[in-house]
Amino acid sequence: MTPADATLQVRTFRRSPLSRARGHVGALWRRPLTQAIAKAVLTIYVTSTITFFLIRLMPGSPVELKIDELMQNGQMSYADAAAAASGLFDIDLNAPVGQQYLEYLANLARADLGNSFLSQGTSVTSIVLAVLPWTLFAVGTGLLLSFVSGIGLGLVAAYRRNSPLDHVVSTAGSVISSVPAYLIALLILLIFGIQLRWLPITQMRGAFSPGMTPGFSPAFIGDLFFHAALPISVFFLTHIGLWILSMRSATLAALEEDHVTVARARGLSDGRITTAYVGRNAVLPLVSQFAIAAGAVVGGAVIIEQIFVYQGVGLRLVKAVDQRDYPVMQGIILMTTVAVIVANLVADLLYSRLDPRIGRAGGASGT
Repeated sequence: MTPADATLQVRTFRRSPLSRARGHVGALWRRPLTQAIAKAVLTIYVTSTITFFLIRLMPGSPVELKIDELMQNGQMSYADAAAAASGLFDIDLNAPVGQQYLEYLANLARADLGNSFLSQGTSVTSIVLAVLPWTLFAVGTGLLLSFVSGIGLGLVAAYRRNSPLDHVVSTAGSVISSVPAYLIALLILLIFGIQLRWLPITQMRGAFSPGMTPGFSPAFIGDLFFHAALPISVFFLTHIGLWILSMRSATLAALEEDHVTVARARGLSDGRITTAYVGRNAVLPLVSQFAIAAGAVVGGAVIIEQIFVYQGVGLRLVKAVDQRDYPVMQGIILMTTVAVIVANLVADLLYSRLDPRIGRAGGASGT
């Protein structure tokens, strides 16, 4: 052992526990996954803070709206309406905004979203969980169907490049992907529901029919699809164009790779090349896009659910905004933010797992 090695061992042995702890923290912080989680937490905090203050800048408070309602419907004086309204709400809006903000952060740190202003004793979490499954069902079904169909059509269009089928599929995908979701929903409602009367719009409102017992029975599942058919159709149409064009472009790029040329030279069948060499590599970018789209569409379902009167998170948010139910608004917006952030994180992790090159290059799961 050289004198330099002996000196290094002595210095290492003499390191204080604080220095070793700092070293461990520094090594942990250098991990991309740790940085991604820290950024996600910071984003959630900033979004929650902005939401808290923006909501309180809205004109009118829940108490003022209830006072106006009592004065109009009950022919009451302002004093009587104010006295009646103050007893209906579990709320203290006269407290300083700073105090309300600190209480909000303290509750948020305990994963407590609070109670609804308008429904005393009803937690925001229970309100959100009561409508969240229906939004996830409609969004998930529409996205999954569009993803599978778009991958298949994009793959076929790429293999039949410059054919009439390729032109039809590519043009249709470009047109559909350029139309906003709310416009497709309105067109379906006006043309097929009102003009042609092919769709029983009134009967399709809500998440399921009154009197139906929730469960895994065929009758209830069929009723769910009946009521969610229009939102599912909109989510399907607004995303299938993206998957078609993305898969076609990725497949054309994969067909030019050297390993595909080598596979053909080895005499492998077209089916084997398509599944093992072309399709697998071409679908990788779309997997991450799918996770991101799933998180974003949950937040974008507000307008679609309002148009079709579908009892999901979006329609509940609109009702909370109309009633100035601050905790419910904050809870739904926070849930949407978390969904988008988690979807991005999952997409990064999933992509790095499917493609080891990303992990070695410093993806979220890289070390």
